[in-house]
Amino acid sequence: MSRRTSALLAAGALAIGSLLVGPAASAAPGVTATFAKTQDWGSGFEGKFTVANGGPSAITSWRIEFDLPAGTSLGSYWDALVTRTGDHYVATNREYNGNLAVGASASFGFVGTGSGAPLNCTVNGAACTGGGGGDTVAPSAPGSLRVTATTSNSVSLAWTASTDNVGVTAYDVYRGSAVATTVSGTTATVTGLNASTAYTFTVRARDAASNTSGPSNQVSATTQPGTNPVGGRGAPYLFLGWGNPPAPATVMNATGVKWFTMAFVLSSGGCTPAWDGTRPLTGGIDAQAIQQIRAAGGDVVPSFGGWSGNKLGPNCSTPQALAGAYQQVINAYGLKAIDIDIENTDEFENAAVQDRILEALKIVKANNPGIQTIVTFGTTTTGPNSWGNRLIERAAAIGANIDVFTIMPFDFGSSNIGTDSINAATALKNKLKATFGWSDAEAFRHTGISGMNGLSDQREVTTPQTWTQLRDWAKSNGLGRFTFWAVNRDRGGCDGQVASTCSGVPQADWEFTRITAGF
Repeated sequence: MSRRTSALLAAGALAIGSLLVGPAASAAPGVTATFAKTQDWGSGFEGKFTVANGGPSAITSWRIEFDLPAGTSLGSYWDALVTRTGDHYVATNREYNGNLAVGASASFGFVGTGSGAPLNCTVNGAACTGGGGGDTVAPSAPGSLRVTATTSNSVSLAWTASTDNVGVTAYDVYRGSAVATTVSGTTATVTGLNASTAYTFTVRARDAASNTSGPSNQVSATTQPGTNPVGGRGAPYLFLGWGNPPAPATVMNATGVKWFTMAFVLSSGGCTPAWDGTRPLTGGIDAQAIQQIRAAGGDVVPSFGGWSGNKLGPNCSTPQALAGAYQQVINAYGLKAIDIDIENTDEFENAAVQDRILEALKIVKANNPGIQTIVTFGTTTTGPNSWGNRLIERAAAIGANIDVFTIMPFDFGSSNIGTDSINAATALKNKLKATFGWSDAEAFRHTGISGMNGLSDQREVTTPQTWTQLRDWAKSNGLGRFTFWAVNRDRGGCDGQVASTCSGVPQADWEFTRITAGF
């Protein structure tokens, strides 16, 4: 498990940091500290300090002090203990990364808000550049900036190093007037862009004292045309382990629906996936249902997780292991899309597991070009709560490249499902817009709604008429996903009851599925 998964929220940790920090580290010649932004999304960034021991002797501790400019502040952090006084920060090593032999290095990271970078940096009492000098000379500008590749949401760039590259620690890539990403080499890919859109880019070099060069030459690039999600945009949930599940071909023939979200892939023990944690991944009723759906011209989005059960997120110890579990299911069915239904305190309200899931999905995207990744989570009537906001911010920070963020507007204290669902989805759109820098239209394309047909557990009411209105609103705004829980309940005959086999409201059988198929 990466130690960054134990990161503390700085707001709380900084308040008590003076109780945690040990004695100041003693000055030592040859020790340097360099800073780089590993991710930058405009309104914030993920940064990393690297402490290197250039000799002549080993050190047993390190202490970095720096200032952040007005409008920039430090949030969550990992692999250090941090205290704050105004805009001045002090970071000291943890018990596992203070001893540095000659030639060794250690690092710590943090998430920042704003667009600034650390200033007035010292390490063990000397300038971070080493030797205690006051470096004020900026490096020369990089040259020959050029576009090497484009996709519908990214532009790849390359350039020639600054002529005094020996002192350069980072290159800031600007999209227009804002830093889009920071790298240590001479190539970068800027992601999260809109399809069929023109952008301009420049690059500046930066040294360890935060001296910044002038800009490189400016280049322009237009992203490629985008495509609609590969599938699963209107894919109601079907759960074969509950609620008298119908034959999917019967529902398809009656409604015209083509896609189903198949629930749920869980852990059968450790990091091994199985349907509902007990049914075999292949050769069982779930595989038979998928074969039936595909034979009728449809396809599926397997959903991992849910509210209860033994889930893969907490059981797989690393992002790589979790990505491997997802990959087993992808390989078993040749999937075009997967849904991670992240709920409850074991996954959604757990920072370590949130990070593990997002890192795993980033790996899945890299290993499966074109696959669609969906993350589904709860909401309030006014949009994502603090955990939902964290999930979105972390997805941006690590470049997880999630295709659709889907909220579940039910069991959330609603007195008017139609109004509250639209308000919550609009708030999600606004959060995505602010975090990723997308337009309204692009943010809506990354927004989804997953409702509950009929009566919810809290007896909130979604009628077929309300669901039709929500579908039409979702279509008119170009949402990326529209689904509900569940086809098993899409039957009449139990008015006023909260049940697993019917909706609890007057309706014709499969009426909610028929409405969803029109999305």
